[in-house]
Amino acid sequence: MEWISPRRLKRLGMLNMNRRNVDYIARYNERSSYPLVDNKLKTKLVVAEYGVKTPRLLQIVREQHEISHFREMAEDLEGFAIKPAKGSGGKGITVITGRDGDEYIKASGARVDAAYLERHLTNILAGLYSLAGAPDVAIVESLVQSDPDLARYSHQGVPDIRIVVFQGYPVMAMLRLATTASDGKANLHQGAVGVGLDIGSGRSLNAVQFNRPITLHPDTGLALENIQIKAWNEMLEMASRCYEATGLGYMGVDLVVDANEGPLLLELNARPGLAIQMANGCGLLPRLRAIESLKRPHFSPGERAQFAMETFASP
Repeated sequence: MEWISPRRLKRLGMLNMNRRNVDYIARYNERSSYPLVDNKLKTKLVVAEYGVKTPRLLQIVREQHEISHFREMAEDLEGFAIKPAKGSGGKGITVITGRDGDEYIKASGARVDAAYLERHLTNILAGLYSLAGAPDVAIVESLVQSDPDLARYSHQGVPDIRIVVFQGYPVMAMLRLATTASDGKANLHQGAVGVGLDIGSGRSLNAVQFNRPITLHPDTGLALENIQIKAWNEMLEMASRCYEATGLGYMGVDLVVDANEGPLLLELNARPGLAIQMANGCGLLPRLRAIESLKRPHFSPGERAQFAMETFASP
């Protein structure tokens, strides 16, 4: 990777980790709001009150004895996702994409039985995947059927869109595409592809993998330069609504585009990473400062989204 001098990084307006932690996360995020975003179940319930759709909730497993109801609930389901409520970084998420008799087919193609999934639920309750190993709750959600126009760019995993929201304004966005290296997960540190998105239009700008520029997806071989995200205005407004729902001034909003349901919220992150700047080829600082300098009346989520589209659109 090419070495970039601190002076050039400053000129590009790159936000570094220390400044992010002190000037934005510590300053704008109330600690009392963290449980809302660190717990996927709490997130689902609170954002629903603000008109933000999430994948349909099929079952909540809070106690060991409730696991016995899982097999009955899943009897007629072709696909679903099991998630630890307090998990992070995709840990503990099991996605079932099909059935073959008594076997469940995972996103990777591996086949498992109901007993395997019940053991997984037990591990979730025990806190195997939760922050600090605390006892957890398992949630079972309907399977996201990714929009086919977008899904073809990703390898196995569902592509998602990360939008950084500051004081209720969407300021930067990227599409995350799974790869073989990332084991089907949309995690940039594990090797997923990050595609910068123009806030003004939802069109792709640049793409990176392991912070290196790329033009083609390493597995699908498809060009990454002309991707267009559907329902872009709606997604920006959904991201903006999460500010009222949580009160968090600086956060990452992760969305997917479902083939039938349209945009859905996957989760929120109170400590979003900084690789989004590499994917966009520009820094967050100028945009954050532009919002900080606003002398504005109370804007609605829709008005904030429109402001961002007009102000931060690529030339």
